[in-house]
Amino acid sequence: MTSELLQQVRIIDPVSGTDQVADVLIEDGYIQSVNNNISDVPQDTYIQDCSGLVLGTGLIDLYSHSGEPGFEERETLCSLLKAAAAGGFTRISILPDTSPVVDNPAVVAQFWEKMREQGGKKGHGGQGSNFSPLSPPHLNIWGAITFDVAGKQMTEFADLAVAGVVGFADGQPLENTALVRRVLEYLQPLGKPVALWCCDRQLKSNGVMREGPDSLRFGLPGNPATSETSAIAALIELVAATETPVHIMRVSTARSVELIASAKSQGLPITASTTWMHVLLDTESLKSYNPNLNLDPPLGNPSDLLALRQAVRTGIVDAIAIDHAPYTYEEKTVAFAEAPPGAIGLELALPLLWQHLVETGEFSALQLWQALSSRPAECLKQNLSAIAPGQKAELTLFDPQQSWKVDRQNLRTLSQNTPWLGQQLTGRVVKIWIP
Repeated sequence: MTSELLQQVRIIDPVSGTDQVADVLIEDGYIQSVNNNISDVPQDTYIQDCSGLVLGTGLIDLYSHSGEPGFEERETLCSLLKAAAAGGFTRISILPDTSPVVDNPAVVAQFWEKMREQGGKKGHGGQGSNFSPLSPPHLNIWGAITFDVAGKQMTEFADLAVAGVVGFADGQPLENTALVRRVLEYLQPLGKPVALWCCDRQLKSNGVMREGPDSLRFGLPGNPATSETSAIAALIELVAATETPVHIMRVSTARSVELIASAKSQGLPITASTTWMHVLLDTESLKSYNPNLNLDPPLGNPSDLLALRQAVRTGIVDAIAIDHAPYTYEEKTVAFAEAPPGAIGLELALPLLWQHLVETGEFSALQLWQALSSRPAECLKQNLSAIAPGQKAELTLFDPQQSWKVDRQNLRTLSQNTPWLGQQLTGRVVKIWIP
């Protein structure tokens, strides 16, 4: 029997909506007691003074990218899971845009075989720079919606559902609205989440940053907000017609927030997410021309940033996704407009969001944890246990004051495509528990 007592830890529980300081006793992967002062503990219990530390439900990532299979030089499944664990994530969901694409049960089976190679079911992490979980985070796999290069042929949804995919998504936007309608009609009986990225590539053209005053000032081709909002408006109409629940990925503009709020007020079955960098930065950051800030969708204008933060606080935008996208040094060391869009984030998101949103008072700790934990679980139609006696211990222990440097030695991901490379950050995950 293993037993741990966390003394005077700040407990942030988005499931019960509580934020309190108490002792927590964990035995064999279950929470045995939550009380102001726990003194009756089993012999050989490991006791830790957790004053100043934060204990929350495990973080859950809605979508990220795995290099493996096909691009192992960017990221292997093993390094991805280690990065997720080091960032406090107990569940991670990977998009199907690997090589081969996750468009048939055989590819899904390869992932499950890889997971079996990673270790047992139960375990928790170590500490500091030596963070190394004894078992990996739970892996969710999105099944591809289409399988041909042109994106016009639907996969065998039922076969993929039986193989164990968490839901259906594509790495790229589906621009054929007739196909989207058929997809929603076919997927409705399966009851699996459907995640769609709304973007009109023709309106986007060659834009690499959000169109506005800053794109003119920096001399970079602008991507108009309408490339996103027109596609979201069309999708909302299809959801209204089919009544199939849909998750809208990568929301990045203020007008998109307005459209989603209107759709939700009408009772349409829609959830939405933005990414962590879109609630952290805006177009003003691009004055550095750092290719690691080339994202798709691009960072929003200052008004978009404010609207996204407000939408996350109020729940109009349900969740913050990481959208971890690893690339090699050679791939990213090019001119801004030529760089492939995307950045790593699994190990950086919590400390940066905490310091810039919670420490500043713009978000409460509970609001941030809801967006990173309980609401992503709801979007995936998964259950998440409260921090209460008798519940499984799926937990993240976070030190908001620990300082560390973002470098090769301290990162578990294989790639380093982040604008924070070489910088000192405050806040780091100490340990995770995975049931």
